[in-house]
Amino acid sequence: MEENATNKKLKHSPNAFILLFVIFLSCASLIFLNYYTIKILSSSRAYVNGESHYSKAQKDAVRHLIIYLYTYNSKHWQLFLEEMKVPQGDGKARIGLLDNASEISIKESFTIGRNSHKDLDDIIWLFNNFNSIPFFATAIKEWEQGDYLIEKLFQTGKKVNQKITTHSLKNEDRQTILMEINEISDKLTINERNFSNTLGEGTHMIKNYLVYTNIFFILIIISTVSIYYYSMIKRLIISNKKIEQKNSELIIVNKELDKFVYSASHDLRSPITSLKGLIEIAIDEDNIDEIKNYLNLMNTSLTRQDQFISDIIDYSRNKRLESHNEAVNLNETITEIIDQHRHIKEVKEIEINKQIDLNEVYSDRLRLKIILSNLVSNAIKYSDKEKKSKFINIKTTKEGNQLKIEVTDNGIGIKNDLLHKVFDMFFATNSNLGSGLGLYITKEAVENLKGSISVDSTIEKGTTFFVKIPLRYEK
Repeated sequence: MEENATNKKLKHSPNAFILLFVIFLSCASLIFLNYYTIKILSSSRAYVNGESHYSKAQKDAVRHLIIYLYTYNSKHWQLFLEEMKVPQGDGKARIGLLDNASEISIKESFTIGRNSHKDLDDIIWLFNNFNSIPFFATAIKEWEQGDYLIEKLFQTGKKVNQKITTHSLKNEDRQTILMEINEISDKLTINERNFSNTLGEGTHMIKNYLVYTNIFFILIIISTVSIYYYSMIKRLIISNKKIEQKNSELIIVNKELDKFVYSASHDLRSPITSLKGLIEIAIDEDNIDEIKNYLNLMNTSLTRQDQFISDIIDYSRNKRLESHNEAVNLNETITEIIDQHRHIKEVKEIEINKQIDLNEVYSDRLRLKIILSNLVSNAIKYSDKEKKSKFINIKTTKEGNQLKIEVTDNGIGIKNDLLHKVFDMFFATNSNLGSGLGLYITKEAVENLKGSISVDSTIEKGTTFFVKIPLRYEK
């Protein structure tokens, strides 16, 4: 029972491979998540950095255009065009990304926009994979609006250049154009600020998600590792308990073995000593009747010796052989055992009855034969010589999911104070009738079949042994 409980604990304890898999999966998820989060943050930083170039170039372009508007210096017109290439390059890249243009042309446009070539892959990757994410989609709309204003600023610049080159720029035109440039510049400043703020808010949001997710996975890893170590410690404790239990069993077995060796050697030598003594007496005896008497005594001694050796063989088989599950015909088995005992002289005076209410069981045939043979043999040995009518009744019935075997006799019975000892090794109520191994072997065989055995007896009335084993034995 204790071993079954231990096995159940081990079965219900978490599987080490599952726990290790959870740890591995959590670590892999954490690495994967951190990698892509860092990649997103790096890409967002690249966009913010690109926006700073975009904003600076736009402001420098406005400055050069205003100077050109008042000085007519063509150098500032060229500088205006040069600075305008930066936001125009970014705008061209944005349109290329939307239209699935070649990556080479998109990178060329971003390079014109003064973006670092190291950031180009991250910029393209973020746009392609996250353009539908709310914060990034909002930033793209701001970018689109900025490109519209850049185009408007560029057209204003062209108008200024045309009027200057054609000498048609008037003072009132200059004032109007200046107000138009300032209006566009103000709108672009707001637009650029919104773009940066949107990306900044998105970055903060990603950072918060990263922190929460890291905490979540770290808690999973810590919990799983704790469960793993708890499981290992629990298994170690259970294993130690099993080892202690096995050691205790080994101590008991060793004691039984010592007792067995001592008693067996004594019981094996005793008949031999008796035989030698009887032979020495018989050699000097001339009386035929006395010689016959000595021969009968020798035969009795040899019979006891044969029974004892048979008990030792049964003991060895029960200890050594593994149990086998097979269909056993109880009627045939009981008949075979009864026939094996027919040669015993006392059996002729005993009526042996069978009542087979359950005929088939799935169990170990050898151990069932050991159980039934010992119980029948025991009933024969301890039959009451004083009674004229002697009987042994063998009954098999089904009780729930168990086979119940009852072997009843009207023999001499067992004293009440000795009932608890009858299954002990080498205990015999009469040392002249048995070796004291039969019932011990019977109990061991019953327990090997996951069953139980009990006895009920009354002096001078008889004894009944009750055996219960599973209808279907499972290892």
